[in-house]
Amino acid sequence: MKKPKQMEMELPAWGGKRPGAGRKPKKDKAGVSHLARRRFSRSQPAHVTMRTLPGVGFLRAWRLFQAITGALRDARERFGLRVVHFSVQGNHLHLLVEAEGAESLSRGVQGLAVRIARALNRVASRRGKVFADRYHAHVLGSRREVANALKYILENFRHHLREDVAPRGADPCSSAAWLRLPLDDFAPVLAARTWLLQHAADG
Repeated sequence: MKKPKQMEMELPAWGGKRPGAGRKPKKDKAGVSHLARRRFSRSQPAHVTMRTLPGVGFLRAWRLFQAITGALRDARERFGLRVVHFSVQGNHLHLLVEAEGAESLSRGVQGLAVRIARALNRVASRRGKVFADRYHAHVLGSRREVANALKYILENFRHHLREDVAPRGADPCSSAAWLRLPLDDFAPVLAARTWLLQHAADG
């Protein structure tokens, strides 16, 4: 009887450097925007987070907050980006935005980051980089998801401020003041156009 021939199998190589392997860069070493993998369309809002570097200052301080809202006002609907809601925390911003597409979202947020950085540097009499990385964006695909994001953004200060120093009621460093006010040219936000944001409160 003929002895069966042993088959050779190629095993995967576990050693060496692999594309995409290793810990992802963080903070000022991050080189790309972190856009969620979900496909983005003009009918879907996005929750954008922008974090500043140490040394920029406490963003909720009155002069820095005014610089940020001024930049938001000047950049309204640039590159098709619309900021509908926002909140300013000590070292980061939360934005609820609409855009015409993925390219508009990317260009709009990056352009807004440049405007905010220039405004903050001017007020703080400093130079150099302001944001730790470009931005993180999470695409919102349902009415409930949008409602949760809006609640999170407008009440985010409760996660960062001690109870004895947190403002009572609505956050003054957010778009809460414009929830029930008619939006004019002085407002740093724009009215929602997507169905999801227009009906977020029903979710």
